[in-house]
Amino acid sequence: MTISLIILRRSASVSGHAQLWHFIPPSRKNQHIGKIKVIPTLVGYMARRNFSRVMRFQEGKAPCLPPARSGEPRLLYLHIPFCERLCPYCSFNRFVFEERRCREYFSALRREILLYKKNGYDFGGVYVGGGTPTILMDQLEETLDLVRRCFSIREVSVETNPNHLVPDKLERLCQAGVNRLSVGIQSFDDGLLKAMDRYDKYGSGAEITDRLRQAQGRFDTLNADMIFNFPSQEMAMLDRDLDILLDLGVDQVTWYPLMVSDSTRQSVMRTLGRVDKGREKAFYERIRERLKAEYRFSSAWCFSRKGAMIDEYIVDYDEYAGLGSGSIGYLDGVCYANTFDIAEYCERLNRDELPLMAARTFSPEERMRYDFVMKFFGTKLNLESLRAKYGGRLSSKLWLDFFLFRLAGALHYSSPDWRLTQRGCYLWVVIMREFFTAVNNFRDFCRADISLS
Repeated sequence: MTISLIILRRSASVSGHAQLWHFIPPSRKNQHIGKIKVIPTLVGYMARRNFSRVMRFQEGKAPCLPPARSGEPRLLYLHIPFCERLCPYCSFNRFVFEERRCREYFSALRREILLYKKNGYDFGGVYVGGGTPTILMDQLEETLDLVRRCFSIREVSVETNPNHLVPDKLERLCQAGVNRLSVGIQSFDDGLLKAMDRYDKYGSGAEITDRLRQAQGRFDTLNADMIFNFPSQEMAMLDRDLDILLDLGVDQVTWYPLMVSDSTRQSVMRTLGRVDKGREKAFYERIRERLKAEYRFSSAWCFSRKGAMIDEYIVDYDEYAGLGSGSIGYLDGVCYANTFDIAEYCERLNRDELPLMAARTFSPEERMRYDFVMKFFGTKLNLESLRAKYGGRLSSKLWLDFFLFRLAGALHYSSPDWRLTQRGCYLWVVIMREFFTAVNNFRDFCRADISLS
């Protein structure tokens, strides 16, 4: 899936705790805070409130890319916003596939790649997300070939859907140098697949299982993208999904909680039902318990059998460029977004003009907070390295957040890093769920603005 950036300003501020305390029923106030659901509720509430506040770009100032600096590990993200069918829960910038429009888009994307090369940028890895990047293989191949010629690419990750796991496409992806293939499965349960409108187009659970089996061994990493906490999902259904994945022995599993933006809420309720966050922790703990014997944590919700590039490239890379319509990037403390309007995107690139829509420069404290959240999302943080990155000092507010997460039992020290505990892993699932929900709300706002225009 694609990514963007927000800062956790005061996810556990004292004033925030005091404000939320008034909303907690009296019967719960007398219980020990570490033994009830208050902490995840607090963290989710504060994350949601603060993410929505900071997902605002600077107005009245023309967005621009910061100058390229050498020596920084960066990832190139390319967004392909076309799908054969649109899922009701998805808030990424995506459109129903039209071949002519898609070819024009790929051509514009290659012009954008050349502009980054002209501006002196280099990248060590490329991640192609969507949408469905494999929807036009000749265009994807041409684009990846250009990326390799322009930059110092060492690893290539591409997203796809189960119906594209066919011999011809798989062979062409291998020839294109793809190291990691991430397959959007969501669930093997036929009832859920039908409710998501994925069954007819992408195949039944049994068909998806067979295709995954045929794709194994072709890439350094084959990743299964899954979702938990569907409204109609039961624990037995989740266990069947786990049984299938463990039997297949896929290299990697990324298992997200269902994240619903404000604009997709009605669609999700109509097709899937009302989301109950009260069941989320039980589902997550079952996934964690059953996978931990054979997989290691690459992030709070990514499980890997071996060292590999993971879906959350924000963990592997401190900086990333976002190319494509509706893509968001983070370079040298600047968060920026491209236009969500495909026609405008292509027109501006036809004029050799970067399609930037908005940008925001983060303060040193905000950058520290970004690193704090994202590094712990990758399950560990080296405080000395973080301190050295910012000239030997860290914000006093960051120390307060660190102290409060320790007090909540979320962190423990294992030299030389601070790591998430089991409780901490779930708290970071809550934080990142709100993170992505706020980003999805921002995407919805941008698309609505385009429609009004």
